[in-house]
Amino acid sequence: MINKFIKYLFVLSAILVSSCKLDLLDNPNAVTTGNTDINYLASQIQISYSGHFNQLSDPGMRLTRMLNAGAAIYDNAVTPGGLDGTWNTAYAGILNDIKTLIPLAEKGEFFVHSGMARFLRASVMVNLVDAFGDVPYSEALDASNFNPKTDGGASIYTAALADVDKAIENFGAKSKSGLTTDLYYSGNVDNWIRAANTLKLKILLNKRLIDAAGSRTAINSLIAGGKLISSTSQNFTFKFGINQVNPDNRHPRYAGQYSSTGGGDYQSNAYMGSMYDKKDPRIRSYFYRQVIVNSKDVNEIRCITNQKPNHYAATDYYCLPTNVGYWGRDHLSNEGIPPDGLRRTAWGLYPAGGQYDNDNGKPVALVTGAAGAGIHPILMSSFTDFMLAESAITLGTTGDAKTLLESAVRKSMTDVRTFILASAEGGKIATFEAANNIVWANEVNNYVTAVLSAYSSATSDADRLNIVATEYYFALYGNGIESYNLYRRTGMPKNLQPALDPNPGAFIRSFYYPTSFVSRNANAKQKANMTSPVFWDNNPATLFK
Repeated sequence: MINKFIKYLFVLSAILVSSCKLDLLDNPNAVTTGNTDINYLASQIQISYSGHFNQLSDPGMRLTRMLNAGAAIYDNAVTPGGLDGTWNTAYAGILNDIKTLIPLAEKGEFFVHSGMARFLRASVMVNLVDAFGDVPYSEALDASNFNPKTDGGASIYTAALADVDKAIENFGAKSKSGLTTDLYYSGNVDNWIRAANTLKLKILLNKRLIDAAGSRTAINSLIAGGKLISSTSQNFTFKFGINQVNPDNRHPRYAGQYSSTGGGDYQSNAYMGSMYDKKDPRIRSYFYRQVIVNSKDVNEIRCITNQKPNHYAATDYYCLPTNVGYWGRDHLSNEGIPPDGLRRTAWGLYPAGGQYDNDNGKPVALVTGAAGAGIHPILMSSFTDFMLAESAITLGTTGDAKTLLESAVRKSMTDVRTFILASAEGGKIATFEAANNIVWANEVNNYVTAVLSAYSSATSDADRLNIVATEYYFALYGNGIESYNLYRRTGMPKNLQPALDPNPGAFIRSFYYPTSFVSRNANAKQKANMTSPVFWDNNPATLFK
């Protein structure tokens, strides 16, 4: 994969040295309006945003059963100390850099730079609200205030929408130049505008529970405008490279699992089992099986000799989802780690840049598969149509929900297919499919037919919404930010696997504040628990498990 990120990092030192004039009293590590290069700063913001996405996506994936959450109860599943890096990336990194960049960009008439910065600032602030609830904003970046107060989540959402509108205005203005390094859209300003409008759609959909009329009107306006992400070429993704060191710019999930000893994440038994039983064509791209027959060794998989917990329904997956090598863990399983690093199911080709599952059943290793050249799927074309289908059902916005559902599923299939065939594994995939009489188009059509048949048979909007949410959930692999929002917004998919412990505590509706925030800020007060919902989530606690 040709990746501008790699080239950028090779020249980073040269740019920084040649463009900065430092006084001896300057802190050389501090970015200010007097010592920075606007293009370097814009590139740094884009890179940092990728880290921000990954940091908040991780707990979202674990809470929604995309990945195993390695704790027995919810109160230990997301810890305050574990969120310090997330907080620092957002405030000390991205938001501080954006505060420096915007006046420089607007003064110099580099409006694409300022549009990008405003768009990413809005996204970061919305993600922080969705994760923590009320957070510092209006006082957050005041260098003279070491104890910023929090702002209400609703007011931050309002500010974020204004930021997005201003970003769109910036993108449409006559600029002296585009981004020298555009790690997301390679200079395509129209795609930035589409991403900004799609972010608005996400914000408005979250708000629908508390402002149905306002969300309905604004979403219909976005639909009429015709400037949402609608095709694979418009997807908002961060693309990784294949360097292992200096710097390691591989997808973090690949870097954490593809080594001589393996290890890394445990996949979710329920997520894999559902995809396997549904004959989902994406399963070979999402997951790589290091073995193709399940172990019968209790020292490797302790649960194989255990009975399914009494609080599990007959339809709930438990221990092993299949007998053909899918090897993960159940929800909130915190058992010890046996020597299964080169046996458990690994991240596959999409989105982590790993291996395509061609039934080889060989252990992972360095520089196998796509060598880490994966993506963060932040806002995809399929996501747009899933959100519009949800909106059509719940708000009555423009569009037929069934038509949008079909379009969303097909776009997800196309997004995955386009990525994997363009990867280093592309040739191997075509050879494997030909040898095994796998016809992708037929698999997709069979899958879509089954989904639409279930939708047509549904007898209530709640059932129809559950089908839309379930399909959105399986399209979201690699994006825990949106799966967590989806679940809190709808309580769907309805059949998520229960925790192993029959009494895991209440589901997490927002995270504890990071330790670094509450220990250093006199105005900060830690939450008593993580059951407090964010401002837009007015669903009953009984909706979640």
